[in-house]
Amino acid sequence: MTRPARVVIDLAAVQSNLCRVRELAPGRKVMAIVKADAYGHGLVRIASALSSVDAFGVSCLEEAQQLREAGISQPVILLEGPYSAGELPDIQQLGLDIVVHHKSQLDMLKQVQLAAPIKVWLKIDSGMHRLGFEPESLASVWQALHQYASVARPVNLMSHLATANERDNPITQRQLQIFRQACHGLQAEKSIANSAAIIAWPESHADWVRPGLMLYGVSPLQDATAAEHGLVPVMTLRSELISVKFLPKGESVGYGASWRCPEDMTIGIVAAGYGDGFPRHANSGTPVLVKGKRVSIIGHASMDMLTVDLRSQADARVGDPVELWGANLPIEEIARHAATIPYELLCGVHKRLSFIEHGQA
Repeated sequence: MTRPARVVIDLAAVQSNLCRVRELAPGRKVMAIVKADAYGHGLVRIASALSSVDAFGVSCLEEAQQLREAGISQPVILLEGPYSAGELPDIQQLGLDIVVHHKSQLDMLKQVQLAAPIKVWLKIDSGMHRLGFEPESLASVWQALHQYASVARPVNLMSHLATANERDNPITQRQLQIFRQACHGLQAEKSIANSAAIIAWPESHADWVRPGLMLYGVSPLQDATAAEHGLVPVMTLRSELISVKFLPKGESVGYGASWRCPEDMTIGIVAAGYGDGFPRHANSGTPVLVKGKRVSIIGHASMDMLTVDLRSQADARVGDPVELWGANLPIEEIARHAATIPYELLCGVHKRLSFIEHGQA
């Protein structure tokens, strides 16, 4: 028997979430963000399920190569662009798009000789202050790129929003205004909307939208759940009880003896821990589901196990199913208890787990 901790991926949910993107941003092209192994869901698995999108966004050449080797033919955009000039021949051969965000990349493109030009997305720093050219220099850089033999015409324009997950944050409106002003008069396709902006800032949709987190059925907004947006969780992290035992009042549980039984009680041991991607810093009281009913974690998760309070589950037995997050327990809730964000939990799921596909791709 294999270890019971496993990940279930609902491919029908991925497709449902893409439909929701199209409902919210009708007529826009969709660049599905599948970097970081599709947020832990499996790069090729998810890209294959999203075969109707217009393009995919990845972080590096290695991810793009995996997509091409799997037969993915849509445009693939390297969101951080080339890291060195030596990558450009492979980028051209694989037919990839690149994001250009720094002068060093301009120098690479100006000097390189390629068999065919590369499609470029020029990135503007509209206020996030991470990657991108200053708005004042955008027009001159855009025009310069059109003179390079290595660059396909026309050059697209993009930026990224820092606070779109907060509905009332004025920074987003300011970024949108800066982006519009910087792009004024330039005949190019444009993109600035991430998942949060697709939902909360319809004026940001432009020509392309770039959904990431919402494709995986997780809310990108601070004040709402996935279900409120019509999204369906794609990943469910499951395991089983491997031990049930009775402890008297005052006995401690787990490493550091940080939690003590407030009364005589039954506890359960779940075969899942931080070695599987469940956060060690999830506090006592973090919910999990045992046979579909909520119980609380007690003590700290260890590498392969965590302990739960079974006082409300008198009939719990070894082998009972446990859901740690997913279809019936929002990952957003687990993230709050662990003082982190859903992105980190999704990307942190360990590849030692069995991945089981459910639904139609």
